[in-house]
Amino acid sequence: MKMFIRNGFIGNGFIGNGFIGKGFIRKGFIRKGMAVTASLVLAGMTTSAQAADSVNVAFFLEWATPNQIAKVDKTYDEAMGVDVNWTNFSTGVQMTEAMLAGDIDIAFSQGLAPFVTAIQQGAPLKMVGIAVVYEANDCFVRNNLGITSANASELEGKSVAVPLNTMADFAFKKYMSALNVDISTLTIVDQVPADGAVSLADGSVEMACIFGGASASAAGEVGTPIMTTQQKEDAGIFSFDVVSVTEKFATENPGLLRTFLEVTDEANAAWTGSAAQIRKVAADAGMDFNTTKEMMADFEFPSTADQLATYFNKDGLAASGAESIGLVFKKSGAWNVDEKIKRVITGEFLE
Repeated sequence: MKMFIRNGFIGNGFIGNGFIGKGFIRKGFIRKGMAVTASLVLAGMTTSAQAADSVNVAFFLEWATPNQIAKVDKTYDEAMGVDVNWTNFSTGVQMTEAMLAGDIDIAFSQGLAPFVTAIQQGAPLKMVGIAVVYEANDCFVRNNLGITSANASELEGKSVAVPLNTMADFAFKKYMSALNVDISTLTIVDQVPADGAVSLADGSVEMACIFGGASASAAGEVGTPIMTTQQKEDAGIFSFDVVSVTEKFATENPGLLRTFLEVTDEANAAWTGSAAQIRKVAADAGMDFNTTKEMMADFEFPSTADQLATYFNKDGLAASGAESIGLVFKKSGAWNVDEKIKRVITGEFLE
């Protein structure tokens, strides 16, 4: 199925302006302030007595989302009735490792690719929500090489910085396939985005695949994306990040998990993109005002209703997207994603 993500549209009419992002969070639905409803507070209070005393959440710097306002304002802590501790990570793979070590309960905006890679390896994780929908991460080619999508085969034999098993890695593989570049001829260097941007600038690599606002801006100073937005859409290359949890936390603390997702939905609904909101998110994300504003203008934050109707419904985008990535990353001996994916992808905590 051909799928597009741009200006609130994904694929053959599945998600249009009436369902997601700017189309859904319209004036009639925007809530003023960050007040949490009494039912949310009550839910947090009634579950916390028998649940965890604190909740540990993973997030990304340089990845701006409306729920960071609720994070900064301690709205999560108030609604859930526990201390919510946030730890930033460089990649979704690191998030998985921390979850498996018992240090993280919830990973917010983990890339779909590292999530799928983890469950293929038997990690006891679940996808319980969609954090953000966005244009696929860019792979920047150094400007002095003169390589574009038109002559992409000239990349063969060169070095590429890629944060392996992330959505940037997924995008990289998709781009190379679409442009008929033989990946086996490339020297792939596993680097987090910030390091990849540095390597691109100093000439250590010819191309770097990047996510994150500041890192992408740095890469853009010396390089140009190998594919344009329109080319990505035409090739059906898309991305979304998920909210993932450990099976242990979901089983033992379903009330806390539901409240976390409800507060996130409240934050998304309250987002207007005002200067004050952008400044608060920018400070928490470690970015400047303009970079944050530009990044969030291209992000979509699906509501709970949208997620249930479009991502977690029968044959929804959550499972189909995961299955697509599973085929890209699947290794010999990996478990069958098609048959077992529904065990680890669920919208029950959104209901």
